[in-house]
Amino acid sequence: MMQFREDRPIYRQIVDYAYSCILNGEWEEGKRIPSVRELGVQMAVNTHTVLKAYEYLTDHGIIASQRGMGYFLSADARQRVNQDRKDVFFGIELVDIFKQMQLLDISIDQVVEKWQEFNKIP
Repeated sequence: MMQFREDRPIYRQIVDYAYSCILNGEWEEGKRIPSVRELGVQMAVNTHTVLKAYEYLTDHGIIASQRGMGYFLSADARQRVNQDRKDVFFGIELVDIFKQMQLLDISIDQVVEKWQEFNKIP
């Protein structure tokens, strides 16, 4: 059973879980993924919540429903997930980081220095 955070809608946390499964290779492109019912049982959530997450994934072209067969990952699901995560990073998370940098008087040069140190770590 998954532990859900209270600061984010559960269906979005299920989307994040799906993203992780896709990026980790647990769910393979072009292959069937767990049904709404299966995932609902696995995560101990209402099937309507899982359906909302699957609707989000469908709307973003990451999965598609095949009547009578279930849901399948699109052939470019991994690429779409990466793009969606980049959009969130650049559109929301990086903006928050920049705000924090301003508040803490951190320069971009300091960030670059830390980035270089980080990349040297084996």
